[in-house]
Amino acid sequence: MSDYYIEFHKKEFIRPLELSNKGKYYRDIANIDHSFSGRIDTMINTFIMEAAQQLINSIELFEMGYFDCAYYSLRSAVDVSTTMVFLTDMPDEDRDKYLEDWKDTKHFPMQGQILKMLSDEGDVFSDMKENMPTFFNEAKELCQKLNKYVHKQGLRHFYVSRNHPINMKKPQDVFISNFEYFLKKCIGVVAVMRLAGDPFPILLMDEDFLLRCFDSMTEAYTQEFVDEYIGKDTVEEYKRTSLCEGTYYAIIENEKKSYATFNVMKHWLIDRKEMADILPQLHLLSTVDVVSVLLVNSCNKIAKVHANGGLMMFHTELETNRKELSWNSMDFIEFAKNANKYNQQYDEAYISVFRCLNDDYCAEHNELLDDEDIAKIIGALKEYEEKQIEQEKN
Repeated sequence: MSDYYIEFHKKEFIRPLELSNKGKYYRDIANIDHSFSGRIDTMINTFIMEAAQQLINSIELFEMGYFDCAYYSLRSAVDVSTTMVFLTDMPDEDRDKYLEDWKDTKHFPMQGQILKMLSDEGDVFSDMKENMPTFFNEAKELCQKLNKYVHKQGLRHFYVSRNHPINMKKPQDVFISNFEYFLKKCIGVVAVMRLAGDPFPILLMDEDFLLRCFDSMTEAYTQEFVDEYIGKDTVEEYKRTSLCEGTYYAIIENEKKSYATFNVMKHWLIDRKEMADILPQLHLLSTVDVVSVLLVNSCNKIAKVHANGGLMMFHTELETNRKELSWNSMDFIEFAKNANKYNQQYDEAYISVFRCLNDDYCAEHNELLDDEDIAKIIGALKEYEEKQIEQEKN
């Protein structure tokens, strides 16, 4: 069989297309991809990433011309998000068994069974379904329509019909806009189903809540994303669920952080000009955060603080002289091992290692530290260390 014959039949009924809004869809899907959950009792983050990847796959497949596969990927994204809810919302005594069965590809409920079991036994899902009837009715209708493509019901869902030479010259605007409609709807469904795990993508949109919250790994949905893919009414209905209300009231009474304190916690940014706001709120920060703040506050020569073997890097308003942007955690381990802890050469800058509460902190600075600088830093860290030890005794 000739290569020409193979190539001809491979492409005979395939019609590649271009989505002019592809870049926007990728950026919007990132809202889902970045909505990692801090829950450790399930594999929720794996499912979030998989659902996002399936949405991306649908775009790529559609542009390549494999439109039925594109619609399958859309349906798969919805199915993955539904399975995610199932594995997070089942009663504790059942969850582990279902999760193991899923991992080992043993007998596992089909989508229809999953939805029924969630409605009957899932506390979060049943509560969401009760409070958000319009969303779930539309999601059900969406899946029914997607199935027409997946199961190829109707000639318009056949390659040999839609892409027949007779139809190849017809404008594709309607076909493209139809796919984009389903893509947007599926993005919305996955985004809402993600909220069955925890409400932080929505709650963190509220700045007052954000500044009272702990350091969450979750990124908030953008307002533009919510407006386009979820809708104001659906969000307001979701906020009435027990999960969302309970989480909100559990955190909203916490002390509100200043922007400067929040930046230390969330963005590892320590601005000396904001110390008047940061220092009174040290009790709201982690030990690593506090020690790093004390280092920076004790010496205006420090540009960065590297903690946890370089895994955490706190910046200041002072730029380092070091030109190389990359770093190696082994460098910081070696700096800590050096008998001479202070003023170690680090390319165009210097590293000085200070120890507090059995952990090493590498301060990066542009100028050499003198004896007075070192003594001041050691004094501040020792005072903090003694207070912490005393608190633990009490």
